[in-house]
Amino acid sequence: MKNKRLFLILTSAAILLSVPFFVMQFTNAVDWDAVDFAVMGVLLFGVGLLSELVLRKVKLLRHRVIICGAIIFAFFVIWAELAVGIFGSPIAGS
Repeated sequence: MKNKRLFLILTSAAILLSVPFFVMQFTNAVDWDAVDFAVMGVLLFGVGLLSELVLRKVKLLRHRVIICGAIIFAFFVIWAELAVGIFGSPIAGS
């Protein structure tokens, strides 16, 4: 069960990461380079692996939900900052 869930998480991250690659083949609206794919790969696989770690180690459902929610929230904040620079930090190029 645990390895099946990990496989599903990592496969989902890989599929999500492949979407921009395939879209780039048909339109110029998406213009990612290798660094963009590497950063998003680290973010997606990091969120997946951290969530799997939480699901394996934390026993109480309430704590699992809170911790996984915090991980996902942090992912969306970092993603938004890298995409459009909502906070104007140096990592967004501002």
